[in-house]
Amino acid sequence: MLEALNMFYEDHGYFIEKDNIIIEIDLQQFFQYYRVLNARHLAEKIGMNPTLLSQYVSGKKKPSQAQSQRIIGGIQNIGKELAELSFIH
Repeated sequence: MLEALNMFYEDHGYFIEKDNIIIEIDLQQFFQYYRVLNARHLAEKIGMNPTLLSQYVSGKKKPSQAQSQRIIGGIQNIGKELAELSFIH
């Protein structure tokens, strides 16, 4: 993406650095991309009503900033747990 942006802006004299790009996605996009994560199980893990999280994921409701942080924190904790795993050979 960075290379494509720089090629596009090259004629205009602009150069974009990696630190200047922020990519944001909503919960619906996140769960579509990371289908391996189950919203119901995530809700249970973070102590949230599974139906409410499902409504956020489907786009029927929009989470507050506090709810978004709670969800992101839960996802990040799962990521940390997965990063620390090792399997017996």
